[in-house]
Amino acid sequence: MHPSFFILLLLPLLITADKCNKDDKRALNSIKSALNFTYWTSATACCDWGGVECDPTVPGSDGSRVTGLFVITDSTITGPIPSAVGDLPFLTSLRFHKLPNLTGNIPSSITRLTRLSILLLSWNSLSGPIPSFLSQIPSLTDIDLSFNQFSGSIPPELAKLPSIQQLDFSRNRLTGSIPAEFGNFAKSSPPDLIFSHNSLSGDLPVSLGVPEWGKIDLSRNNLTGDASFLFGAGKSTRYIDLSRNEFAFDLSRVTFPVNVTVLDLNHNKITGSIPAQINQVDPTYFPVFNVSYNQLCGEIPAGPITAKFGVDSYFHNKCLCGSPLPPCTSKQI
Repeated sequence: MHPSFFILLLLPLLITADKCNKDDKRALNSIKSALNFTYWTSATACCDWGGVECDPTVPGSDGSRVTGLFVITDSTITGPIPSAVGDLPFLTSLRFHKLPNLTGNIPSSITRLTRLSILLLSWNSLSGPIPSFLSQIPSLTDIDLSFNQFSGSIPPELAKLPSIQQLDFSRNRLTGSIPAEFGNFAKSSPPDLIFSHNSLSGDLPVSLGVPEWGKIDLSRNNLTGDASFLFGAGKSTRYIDLSRNEFAFDLSRVTFPVNVTVLDLNHNKITGSIPAQINQVDPTYFPVFNVSYNQLCGEIPAGPITAKFGVDSYFHNKCLCGSPLPPCTSKQI
């Protein structure tokens, strides 16, 4: 049999072994050097390196371009995010997670990643401001910067992101108010807002009452004033956590989204009574309802939702009464 026949047979294997765009490989080696990786070796194609993905279904990619970079759970990695991450033009997903010694700011070179959809930089030691230049990456659908040391205010420019589905900035050191520009997100498909465990302050902008948030978690901040405009029986909101703030409004004026599954208002300054309409909410899956530590009064309305929860969901209010709390007296009704 002719030797060239064996070469043809081996050709697919050779192509697979060599698959790796040279420019992408150069960028990965720069990242490896900056972060002091020890587990990427030239013995294999860079598309086969741990944490590297080359997805041929990404438009324009032929299977040799790096489309995903995942560096997870490694305490030996030290220093800032290398600017070379911006030299992977086909990157759609960048995940640096649980790298306790990853420090510094988000590099501006990331704006060159015009295909980037998922930016997950969570459980690290990143610091500095959340950069407004993230708004220059219109392909972003998910930004997760949770569990870091970011400080300063939330950039209003992020409201310009046309496809964003989630903004998770929880457990940082953010200050200032929530931008009024966030009310400009599409009414029917705004991103989930997860801003819990920060030091945000001030009243909520009324504009936030326009989008129908799927999930809004503002818990454990220093936010004040009226938040009643976040509610509404006709809204599609499923998750509302406003707990441990300084919100002050009359709960009697509120109607609840009928598909809500989490409603946590504990530790605020909310007044009024619990509307009977709460029991019109779908009881099929409703694991969290908590109005404790407020200034509510009146009888807890009987029904399938209110009956699901015990004393802990209602106690420490001004004069709330009725099952599961003690019976009401004439002064409390």
